[in-house]
Amino acid sequence: MSRSRDSLIPGIAYAERAEGPLLLDLRLPPAPAANADIPLVVWLHGGGWFTGDRSLAPDLAARAAATGFAYASIEYRLSGSARFPAQLHDVRAAIRFLKRNASRWGLDPERIGLWGASAGGHLAALAGVTGGIARFPGEEADAETGSDTASVDASVRAVAAGYPPVDLLGVVADARAARPDADPAGFPESRLLGAVPDEAPELAATASPLSFVSAAAPAFQLAHGTADPLVHHRQSVALHEALVAAGADAEIFLLTGYRHGFLNPSGRLDVALRSVMDDGRLDAEGEADAEYRDRTGGPARPARFGFAAVDRFFRTHLG
Repeated sequence: MSRSRDSLIPGIAYAERAEGPLLLDLRLPPAPAANADIPLVVWLHGGGWFTGDRSLAPDLAARAAATGFAYASIEYRLSGSARFPAQLHDVRAAIRFLKRNASRWGLDPERIGLWGASAGGHLAALAGVTGGIARFPGEEADAETGSDTASVDASVRAVAAGYPPVDLLGVVADARAARPDADPAGFPESRLLGAVPDEAPELAATASPLSFVSAAAPAFQLAHGTADPLVHHRQSVALHEALVAAGADAEIFLLTGYRHGFLNPSGRLDVALRSVMDDGRLDAEGEADAEYRDRTGGPARPARFGFAAVDRFFRTHLG
């Protein structure tokens, strides 16, 4: 196929739901390698599963230019219209759609990664560790082809997750401790599940990436601020430790003094809590001091983290 320079293809319908079509925006790189299919990174927005849309993203044009990869930003059903596992079903449907239709845009269906922040980081991590499951509970036959969902696998090769909640019971326990007078039914995790997680522990476990870690997990990069008041950085630490213990390839950056939302562009909040958000900070500062641990589980060492570190991760595992 012919590829135009820095092509943005907006509003591609990737699945039909009772609530309407689900859309993605696809950006092709300005200078793809000649005669080679293009690796793809799928971006998943944050917003506590109840807000946000596919435009809530870092500068994906810059990332496409830096890596030579394509980037797709997808929407998924929010918790106000559908409960979990609908959101995971949607992410898996997007992966399958892009694999089936890869030749339309010159994409490589075997070199797909996921990148997400906050709620999107949770979904990226969960989709990554469940990619080998042929049919996740509740998945329906694909509306586009009428074929069984298992006819195209939903696996990916790499996952980058920023400040993801990975153990929903733990996240809610932290929230209860920080806000003992708050009604836990209003916590985002409760709205996602339709129940307070500790009152539905099996469902909470099914929605937690930690429950599905194995040696078959794709490569992971985790990035989390040490001053995050919404999702404590121990969440990413726990996932990294579990992945390393299982023999998977995983690295983690703990950004010194960073709060929630630092992958977002300036002025775009995951949720309307400006006092606890660092939207636009990473883009403005370029890089952050961080503590880094690799797949060996050895001691931490000083490092710097910026968007270039995400680029390097995807070039390593998708390039």
